[in-house]
Amino acid sequence: MTRLELMAIHSVNDALSRCDIDVKSPGTLFILSSTKGNINLLDNVKSGCDIPHDRISLPAMATFIARHFGNSRQPVVVSNACISGLSALILAKRLLDTHACDTAVVIGADELTRFTVSGFQSFKALSPNLCRPFDKDRQGLNLGEAAATMILRRCEQTTNGQWYIESGSVHNDANHISGPSRVGEGSFRALASVTAGIKSSDIAVINTHGTATLYNDEMESIAIDRAGLGSVNINAFKGYLGHTLGAAGILESILSMMSIDNQMLLPTMGFSSSGVSRSINVVSEKRHTDATMFIKLLSGFGGCNAAARFRKEVRS
Repeated sequence: MTRLELMAIHSVNDALSRCDIDVKSPGTLFILSSTKGNINLLDNVKSGCDIPHDRISLPAMATFIARHFGNSRQPVVVSNACISGLSALILAKRLLDTHACDTAVVIGADELTRFTVSGFQSFKALSPNLCRPFDKDRQGLNLGEAAATMILRRCEQTTNGQWYIESGSVHNDANHISGPSRVGEGSFRALASVTAGIKSSDIAVINTHGTATLYNDEMESIAIDRAGLGSVNINAFKGYLGHTLGAAGILESILSMMSIDNQMLLPTMGFSSSGVSRSINVVSEKRHTDATMFIKLLSGFGGCNAAARFRKEVRS
């Protein structure tokens, strides 16, 4: 198997060890989120790699992973730029809600490759230093790599201590192939959808995309302000992890859950003073929280935007 497949399989194994599901059941669906998958096979072909070249195809990679776990169902692939991971979680929720599956194993995986790094270099988007989301001295993003897995099940009734995806929304403002909308239109619409009917005071934090690029951070600040959420805590994890592409939406959602499980909000590493035009409440130091709801926000190339609302059931 490729290195990326091995990363994904280790991640699934770890997730499976923490719950009791029948991974071989026809009711279990594998969903793979990745922006580039086994793109490294482009180089490996030249060096005589014995892995079948067709696994450069994302469906072939997803099928290989599902079959490794004895699951015979056709897996689903979500590859939608930087929102892939969150889109995959939203898709899983919709499939569970419509009884298209009973359990969804949602995997996000991307690795650093020459192809990926050179692509971001061509946009002049990489920072020579550690990235600084929302900071006035930000110079661009850092790339990272990861594999992360979240297992979702349909629940007929809520269970104390469990996490739920309550709402998810994907919008494309079709602004530009790589540049975000200057008025944050798609991100604003996604935020407005998942926060409709709830009080902003109930939101522990909005975990943003926070790439530390000039235009993304500005766009997110505008979208958050337009949605009337400027006073809500916001943070970004790219300073810790780099931009993990297809894994970002899943990995950063898991970390947000873990931080709220511990009643704390993680600071935005690299942030010192605001460098965006709108007034937003960036978490710069660790904060306590009693709230049990958060919003995950992502944006990506091609004008795609996604938001989801997560809530932990807590009963006194």
